[in-house]
Amino acid sequence: MFKIANLPFARQHTLFVVLICLISTLAFIFDKQISPLFVYNRDLISQGEVWRILTGHFLHTNIYHLLLNLSAILLLWALHGQFYQYLSYASLFIISALTTSLGLYVFSPDLHQYVGLSGVLHGVFVFGALMDIYNKDKTGYLLFIGVWLKVAHEQYSGASQDITELIGANVAIDAHLWGAIGGLLFSLIYLCYRWIKRNTTNIKNA
Repeated sequence: MFKIANLPFARQHTLFVVLICLISTLAFIFDKQISPLFVYNRDLISQGEVWRILTGHFLHTNIYHLLLNLSAILLLWALHGQFYQYLSYASLFIISALTTSLGLYVFSPDLHQYVGLSGVLHGVFVFGALMDIYNKDKTGYLLFIGVWLKVAHEQYSGASQDITELIGANVAIDAHLWGAIGGLLFSLIYLCYRWIKRNTTNIKNA
């Protein structure tokens, strides 16, 4: 049975989630003032404005786009927030963001602008599913398979027309692919590190 008290409210589980939501909300409020400087813009990135590969993820096309992404980040926190730590979550976010933007830059040259957290959120989803699997929670397998089936379906059939109309822009399905790949790469490195650390400790204690 779901209980509010069971949610991962500890600071190390919530701090970066709250910061991301806060930054995204402030970015939306001041969108007209900051968007020209911070939006992912392929042409301007090519001219050296490389900070846009990170900052563009905090911007959104409209209030529905923002609310969808904030709802998703909170849902993922409710599902897997117990696995979030300061350094690991920050690293996961940055790597997923970089992989998303660089994947779009290299492999989607026709996409000139991109905003939103959806690519990063796919990376966070993959991380949570793999952490479930690592901790012997069988639902992790369903979540892991499910997210890749979603990505594959989008690549084959395109994005939902309803979502496209809701956010007032084309859904960058390639961002979901590269975000998920970024989350997978981070998760494999993270889990390998934990495995090595655990076995090193066991050897020392033997």
